[in-house]
Amino acid sequence: MDKDQVREVIAKRVALELKDGDVVNLGIGLPTMVPNYLPKNVHVILQSENGLLGMGPKPEEGKENPELTDAGGGYITAIEGACSFDSATSFGLIRGGHVDVTILGALQVDEKGNLANWIIPGKKAPGMGGAMDLLVGAKKVILAMEHTAKGNHKILKECTLPLTAAGEVDMIITEMGVMNITPAGIELVELNPEFTLDDIKAATGCELIISKNLKAMPQ
Repeated sequence: MDKDQVREVIAKRVALELKDGDVVNLGIGLPTMVPNYLPKNVHVILQSENGLLGMGPKPEEGKENPELTDAGGGYITAIEGACSFDSATSFGLIRGGHVDVTILGALQVDEKGNLANWIIPGKKAPGMGGAMDLLVGAKKVILAMEHTAKGNHKILKECTLPLTAAGEVDMIITEMGVMNITPAGIELVELNPEFTLDDIKAATGCELIISKNLKAMPQ
C-alpha cells in the first residue's frame, strides 16, 4: 500500500467506531479524514477545541472564511445549528467529560496506554495544544496512526519520548490492525488480511496479546 492507501484504510476503520450522535474531537492530519467515511446512518457532532461545536467540512476553494478555522489553523465550515464560544468554555466542555470520542495521532504509544504525540526533544514544536485535556477528558481515546515510522516502532513496551498523558489510550487503529489497551497489555482484536500475524508482531515494539476471537479487519 502507498501512503494514501494506508491513510484511507485507517480512516475508514476508525469511522466504524463512531456512533450516531457522538460528540467527536479530531486531531490534525489523518484524523480529519474520518468523517469522509462515516456510514450514511451515522451523524456525529464535530468539536474543535478553539471554540466550535458543529464543525463542517472544508470549504470550497475561494469560499474560505478567515473567521472559521480549526485548532490547526485550517479553514472549516459550520453546520446549521453550530455554536461558537471562547476557549474557556471549550475546554470546560472537554474537561467536563462531554466529548464522547477523541481521535488523535501518535509519535509513540505503549502497552500501558501512555501516549507521546507532542514533541521530539531538540526539534521545534508549536506546543502541547489541547491534546493533554482531550486525553484526560474524552470518554474514549482512539489513536489513528501508521503502524511504524520509516520502519521504526511506534507501538512500544514503554514510550521514550515525553508523554502527553499517561494511561489514557483506549484503542489503536493502524493499517495493520485494531488493538485495545487492556490491563494486561495490548490486545490485537483485528488483523488486516493484507498482513500476516508475523508481520504485525515484527512491526510492534512490544509483545501483543492475540485475541481468541481475532477477526479480519473490515476493508
